[in-house]
Amino acid sequence: MSAHCQLTGRAPLFGNSISHSHRRTRRRFDPNIQSKRYWLPSEGRHVRLRLSAQAIKTVDSIGIEAAVARIRARGEKV
Repeated sequence: MSAHCQLTGRAPLFGNSISHSHRRTRRRFDPNIQSKRYWLPSEGRHVRLRLSAQAIKTVDSIGIEAAVARIRARGEKV
């Protein structure tokens, strides 16, 4: 599975690791992706989402129904 948030679309960034001798090698900055299960009352079932830590806070703020609507508006399957 890719390190990709279903709600915010946050994906890995790329940069350089810089050693003590200042050699640069490529590295990857992954978002803090967590797998979380929510109860979706409108459909009477649980949904499992792969969300970043920031997106989990967003779901707490706007609610799971609005979050699932945003995910579906992006064209992702829930």
